[in-house]
Amino acid sequence: MAIPVGTLYNKMDHLLHLQKDKKLAKYLNTQAPIGLDKEKNIYLFICFSIISQQLSTKVAKVIQQRFLALYKKKKPSLQDIISTPFDTLKSIGLSASKTNYLLNVCTFFIEKKLTDQKLYKLSDEELIQLLTEIKGVGKWTVEMILMFALQRENVFAVDDLGIQQKMCAIYKIDATNKKEMKLKMETISKRWIPYRTYACRYLWGAVL
Repeated sequence: MAIPVGTLYNKMDHLLHLQKDKKLAKYLNTQAPIGLDKEKNIYLFICFSIISQQLSTKVAKVIQQRFLALYKKKKPSLQDIISTPFDTLKSIGLSASKTNYLLNVCTFFIEKKLTDQKLYKLSDEELIQLLTEIKGVGKWTVEMILMFALQRENVFAVDDLGIQQKMCAIYKIDATNKKEMKLKMETISKRWIPYRTYACRYLWGAVL
């Protein structure tokens, strides 16, 4: 299948821009070009993000599969999840708090009548402000939604441990003082505007 011309230009645009940062460029050239794709069923993406918190990728995948198995491998609706008994959700390997957070997400989406289309129309800051109203959803979680589900190109996850570790190693940032470390990270990230999401994705994939 032919790749749309616009997609190729997008890839070239972000790579050409990010390669101006010579320290980052070293890690761009060892990875395949990254593209961003919008996800559907954003509420489900948030649920999976909550399930995955503080778990290894392998364990998170197993629990996500158990979650989908409750609904015969189909993507459950908001009402499907709300109607699932608390103990049934918890039994797939979730803590009581994570189970509550999943239900909080679905209740919030139903009460606010949120749809994918409504979320797509909001700015990054509006989305952060809105979704962090949900107990169990913090700024980092919303940043992951912006990056991986909503195709926002200029998100910088300064609080992400992986990004912190990679940037400290590549740019020789002292991590002793967290406040100063984050200020230096923010300053460096300004070089990547308007493609900071791509930069973060390459940093996660970088092998140091």
